Amino acid sequence: MGKVESIAKTNNEWREALSKEQFHVLREEGTEPAFTSKLNYEKRKGTYLCAGCSMELFTSEMKYDSRTGWPSFNDVIPGHVETKTDYKVIYPRTEYHCTQCKGHQGHVFNDGPNPTGKRYCNNGLALKFKPSE
Repeated sequence: MGKVESIAKTNNEWREALSKEQFHVLREEGTEPAFTSKLNYEKRKGTYLCAGCSMELFTSEMKYDSRTGWPSFNDVIPGHVETKTDYKVIYPRTEYHCTQCKGHQGHVFNDGPNPTGKRYCNNGLALKFKPSE
């Protein structure tokens, strides 16, 4: 797999490209309210893309209902997300971002289903869904 090329834009360019809510999540590492994303209920086959740059992050086969109120996945497309430690709620959490545009997606936890045991808890505003044809 080749190296993913980064997309660099100014905050003003991102503000023009994204809704106010998407900008808050993707560029300011915000979180949308639980149970507000229509993608939480998406059941079709397809691919979940970064809303900032259209990088493929997840497939529908990776999605599951975590009952947390956010779209959740048990794995990622290799090389398409990167992680860092986040201390915003006092205790450390693992935050993940799109490798290409560095847009904040959500947090990963170790309470997901097999085979990975991971729960990638994603903001729906940070994603767009592309159904399979």
